[in-house]
Amino acid sequence: MDKKRVMKLRVDAQKLKPSVHVGKEGLSTKVVEELKRQLEKNKIVKVRVLGSFEGNRKDIAMMMARESQSLLVDVRGSTVVLARDQNSQI
Repeated sequence: MDKKRVMKLRVDAQKLKPSVHVGKEGLSTKVVEELKRQLEKNKIVKVRVLGSFEGNRKDIAMMMARESQSLLVDVRGSTVVLARDQNSQI
């Protein structure tokens, strides 16, 4: 994905509120299903990794992107932005 597209997605994500939360149980199948559903509907999703999560936030962000077949747009603190890959079939 080119840099212009990533920057546009970051700007779009600033307006969003987190709609998916990952807690101490980490990345469950229900979370992945919800991510896929929201990506199908909205094309971009903001995820909040709660303080109760004990793992590495960047690692869980990469896992979310891989499992939901999406693109990892941004990781800032406890917030992750994912976008639907135009080439994938979710």
